[in-house]
Amino acid sequence: MTRHLKVDAPIPDSPLDHMAQGVLGKPVNRLEGPLKVTGRATYAAEARPEGMLYGVLVQAAIPAGKVISIGEAPGGLAVIHDPRLIRYAAQGMASEGPTAGPDQVEYMGQAIAVVVAESFEAARAAAQALDITYEPSDVPVDPEAVEPERPKEKQSATGDLDRAMRDAAHCIDQVWHTPSHTSAAMEPHAAIAEWSGDHLTVRAGYQMLASSREQLADALGIEPGQVRVLAPYVGGGFGSKLGINADSVAAAIAAQQLGRPVQVVMSRQQVFDLAHRRSETRQRIRLACDAKGKLTGIGHDALVSNLPGVSFSEPVTQATPFTYQAAHRQIGHAIARIHRSCAGSVRAPGEAVGATVFECAMDELAEVAGIDPVELRLLNIPETEPGTNRPFSSHKLAEALREGASRFGWSDRRPTRQRLEGEWYIGMGVASAVRVNSLIESRARVTLRADGHAVVETDMTDIGTGSYTILGQIAAETLGVPVDRVAVRLGDSELPASSGSGGSFGAASSGTSVYLACAEIRSQIAALMGCDEADLTLHNGEARAGNVAHQLDALLQDDLQGDGHLEPGKTEDTVRQATWGSHWAEVAVNRWTGEVRVRRMLGVFACGRVLNEKTARSQCLGGMSFGLGMALTEVIEHDPRDGHMVTRDLAEYHIPCHADVPPLEVHFLAESDTFVGPLHAKGLGELGICGAGAAILNAIHNACGVRVRNLPATPDKIIADMEV
Repeated sequence: MTRHLKVDAPIPDSPLDHMAQGVLGKPVNRLEGPLKVTGRATYAAEARPEGMLYGVLVQAAIPAGKVISIGEAPGGLAVIHDPRLIRYAAQGMASEGPTAGPDQVEYMGQAIAVVVAESFEAARAAAQALDITYEPSDVPVDPEAVEPERPKEKQSATGDLDRAMRDAAHCIDQVWHTPSHTSAAMEPHAAIAEWSGDHLTVRAGYQMLASSREQLADALGIEPGQVRVLAPYVGGGFGSKLGINADSVAAAIAAQQLGRPVQVVMSRQQVFDLAHRRSETRQRIRLACDAKGKLTGIGHDALVSNLPGVSFSEPVTQATPFTYQAAHRQIGHAIARIHRSCAGSVRAPGEAVGATVFECAMDELAEVAGIDPVELRLLNIPETEPGTNRPFSSHKLAEALREGASRFGWSDRRPTRQRLEGEWYIGMGVASAVRVNSLIESRARVTLRADGHAVVETDMTDIGTGSYTILGQIAAETLGVPVDRVAVRLGDSELPASSGSGGSFGAASSGTSVYLACAEIRSQIAALMGCDEADLTLHNGEARAGNVAHQLDALLQDDLQGDGHLEPGKTEDTVRQATWGSHWAEVAVNRWTGEVRVRRMLGVFACGRVLNEKTARSQCLGGMSFGLGMALTEVIEHDPRDGHMVTRDLAEYHIPCHADVPPLEVHFLAESDTFVGPLHAKGLGELGICGAGAAILNAIHNACGVRVRNLPATPDKIIADMEV
């Protein structure tokens, strides 16, 4: 039986609050942890089907034009130049690529062929020796050098912002630039494809199996039912594995043509080129306030870029309309169509860069107005969503700011340079954290075996976030069995289709479908006990109703099965759903070199019910580290002549390492959001990113008086404006 829920109304009383097992929310160790630390968890590139061949992708050496001819590959079994590979080479988010012809190159580094050989080394050597002839085209590669598109649906205005700026007691009007970023997942993109008749099995690192299955079928011209995708373990994604990419398409085409399994693993440089980037942004922020600091005007205009024919564009202003209140508002969004690599979702698309810049602007306005940055934020928190008057499903920003200020010691901060310790200026910074929240349709199947052990099955993925563990905890809590009696099967497209991992919707969406499946089993147990489901207590493998108690393995004669199906409903529209928090940073800035050392960071977050304290905290630590990288080190440099990535490996693209990351403190606010289903849980993974970089940048200004509006804040930019 299937228990179906469409979330059309709030669920004020969560059944999970009345369960007896007491495991949900606890810091349970990862169920798959022993497999990972002992090397027994098999990732995409580690399978070895019999007769496997090795493929190496060939990349375009021009920014745009046509492939005229590709020569022979000495030492290679085959050179496969297939229009399906080129069509899907610039994957982006949703099974879309350039709309030009089958031999058309859209950006330098695009995959145009695959060379296959008996060994990886032979395939790589053959690929490097290929003689390729092109007919190049002259195309734009600089987003500032083209007339951008301005989609009507992405523009909005209320009131008269220009008048608000003129009449304001205090205002700012500044432009910030953020560079392209990459996901930098630890596991490179990899795929192993194997055909059995007209059915394809692909082992790959994917975040969302149901949609990736459909994309692969579409790319290859077959039915989704002919494709099986396996991704039981994924070494990070951060958006780069939301959709398929050239590795899986190339492996599938080559395996079909050669009649043997084919593995294609991207080099780190190929990952940078082919796994989409975050678009660079140009953001103009206008803020106006009265003498007391009440905002009267908000303007946020963003310029982003992408390839021609790709629908995704970085949603920079996603949270701006509802974070703070102002009567006069203007939102603008422009897209420059250029020939750099495809832009897509990377680590909290939208708020990661949008909220970071906006929170820097709020800090600047606070200084101009002579108001404490925390007080300015508290003064402008809206009671309902501006523009629509929709209620918020929950709102914890004020509490997060006050809690963070107390824990961080904000009262010790000085408005200007705090103090000088030797040759280091010390400063503090704050920023609000905000991220949109949503549910995605999700299904799961749970079996309670007659021996009292449970099996959870769904195609949900675990990209390092803890899916195995939290889904196991939800099942254990609802069925009243110890966690070690729950087996969790994930990452197989033949299992019930889940939400997948992305957009911080995975835990709440797939978790709710698992809960619903378990709730259906509870009703079956209640029938066996002869009681109402509400009167049933399950704990440590025992079912109890009143004075009657039975061990599950004695009560059950056969396995019990339940299916859960979650659908988002009216609450997606009737309320504004979001998650909230605050970021705090203390930095030291060297007065002679401009070097920045982050000394400590603190985050306070409200994300509804915390499903696992340990994995949740880990997500926030990672997000805060991402913010550090965004503020200080991460930048993809593009060659201005042809648009190709210059910083395309981990030697040149600097992500924070252990020495860069200071002590990080994470605190959760108790919250139960009734509008997001029976779990009362919301997204968390990306919230920890949004605003973290702004707290660091604001602390830099507090320390030394320098505002960096062209990220990242590298020493050369700081020292150029520093007054010693």
